[in-house]
Amino acid sequence: MTRYLVELSEENLPLAEAELAAAAEALGGGTSPPAPGDPADCRAVELPDRASAVALAARLALSRRVLRGWPEQSPDGVLARLAADASPNGSASFRPWGHPGGGAGDPWLADLVRAWRGAGGRIDLEAPERRFYYERGPADAGWFAEEVAAVDRRSFDARRMPKLPFQRPVSLAPRLARVAANLARIRPGDRVVDPFVGTGALLVEAALLGARVAGVDHDPRMVKGAIRNLAYFGLEAEELVVADAAEALDRLGREPFDAVLTDPPYGRASGSRGELPTELVARVLPLYAARSRPGGRLVVVLPGGADPVGPPFVRVLSVGDRVHRSLTREFRVYERPAGADTRAGAVSRPYTRR
Repeated sequence: MTRYLVELSEENLPLAEAELAAAAEALGGGTSPPAPGDPADCRAVELPDRASAVALAARLALSRRVLRGWPEQSPDGVLARLAADASPNGSASFRPWGHPGGGAGDPWLADLVRAWRGAGGRIDLEAPERRFYYERGPADAGWFAEEVAAVDRRSFDARRMPKLPFQRPVSLAPRLARVAANLARIRPGDRVVDPFVGTGALLVEAALLGARVAGVDHDPRMVKGAIRNLAYFGLEAEELVVADAAEALDRLGREPFDAVLTDPPYGRASGSRGELPTELVARVLPLYAARSRPGGRLVVVLPGGADPVGPPFVRVLSVGDRVHRSLTREFRVYERPAGADTRAGAVSRPYTRR
């Protein structure tokens, strides 16, 4: 395993940490304890190889970049390795950590640039082949790292609702939909279902992670719209059913789900055929959870309240996210223990608004 550092964004730190941990697990790694000198806005993970670190950056929504700290941290060691690493005419940038505008007048920066150029490299601040970050402290203490991959945050903006062919005023933002998909620890080939598909935001993010996706909605306009939104990104669901979610379960085949991923309706105006949202969730989610394989996860976005499923499922995570002044939703993660009997049902305990 190799240790990497991930710079988190400032949108929701607990949610960013949870997303990072789950995504690292999906790639065969996990989190790692902090080490002296690690920047405060970074978290450490251990991954099998560099390809996994690049894949991690491609998965994450609430982070900025993945870095690998150099074992050489003393000034002499860093400068010697830079001189040995620089390729003729290879480009690089050097930036002090936490100061993206650069470090003009910094003597340590001047030494780094001199070492790189002295070995035949060149400086390119716009599109360098390699990006280096450093932080120097007193008595030669400090930190030096190279960026492995950056998170493409603009790609999430390209999937925002105003840019989609099918639009509705209420839908989970692509960045948060990706967080939910990562919390489900989705791996390529996993079977993922959303029993309240809406505009398809969650299925888009799950499919982009390589999942085989299926969904249900009682509104045919939503199902047609979700198909359009998936197709807009070159994606396709295995099955999208127009039906009551509970009644549609048998139409989704008998293969267990690796993950149930959903943002169910909530609020009085969001019910189905006179059924309150709380009643709808309590009736539907236990049925889908019971079809999950051992080790499978249910990730659901709720406005708080009691757990919608019970044993054998265990709640492993609940992180709040403020929508606006009067509404905070929770990203809940439930897991069926690996040893749980697949024939066991999930017991519903209807949630209530706090």
